[in-house]
Amino acid sequence: MQTNRSIFILIVVAGFFVQSDFLNAQTFGFGCLGLVGGYGGYSYQVYNPKGLNDYVNSFNALYKDSLSSALGNFGKARGYRVGINLFRADIKGFILTTKGFYQYLIEKNSTDIISSNGKSTVIYEVDLKNWGVGIDLGTSISGALSWKVIDAAVLFNYATFTNTLNSPGPTTIVVKYNNEKSTLGYTIGTGFILAVIDQYISIEGTAGYTVFSIDKMKADDGTELTSSVSSTEPMRNFISSGGFNAVVQLNIGFPL
Repeated sequence: MQTNRSIFILIVVAGFFVQSDFLNAQTFGFGCLGLVGGYGGYSYQVYNPKGLNDYVNSFNALYKDSLSSALGNFGKARGYRVGINLFRADIKGFILTTKGFYQYLIEKNSTDIISSNGKSTVIYEVDLKNWGVGIDLGTSISGALSWKVIDAAVLFNYATFTNTLNSPGPTTIVVKYNNEKSTLGYTIGTGFILAVIDQYISIEGTAGYTVFSIDKMKADDGTELTSSVSSTEPMRNFISSGGFNAVVQLNIGFPL
């Protein structure tokens, strides 16, 4: 319900500005039809993987007497975002941007199990991938600095959990789990844009909150990720909720 509401709000806001200004033949500040361009940068995401951290805690409890150190909990992923500013225009002092992007985030923790047979390394890795479409609405503060009053996007989320065991000798076991289909979410934030070369190159920073969740995870053979290392019960709430997110990116625009 929240995701449906966010989609509706994005459509209404974009439609309002398009109708009120395009139909009245307003003048744009970035060439006669605005700007189109691409961007890329660093992304940071806080999230709450309740089901996964319960699984990690069960692993630590089961092997507590054999671990070189406890396997760390998950909840902070880092990576990159690349995208396209489909349209950016200055409308009556407000900067309206419609955009699409792809984001890839990763978090990895590892530890060693010490036994009479030698040392085995366990690596848990979470990969978060999402596609997003959205808008942002800002206003100029000075000649070089603009404030993004609101930055909002709808997200299509995918996750992969990889369990790797490197045993003594040449043996390596890798098991991957994925969510069966994408889950919808959304992100809302605010930020600033600093012009490096007016209208063409800028640095953008955004901070906000992302809402998303992923329930069950399955391997390619249909095996479900379990709630604990020693359980046969399927895990629920692999990721129960999102959290704070931040993006720093470089924009390159071309006038239309």
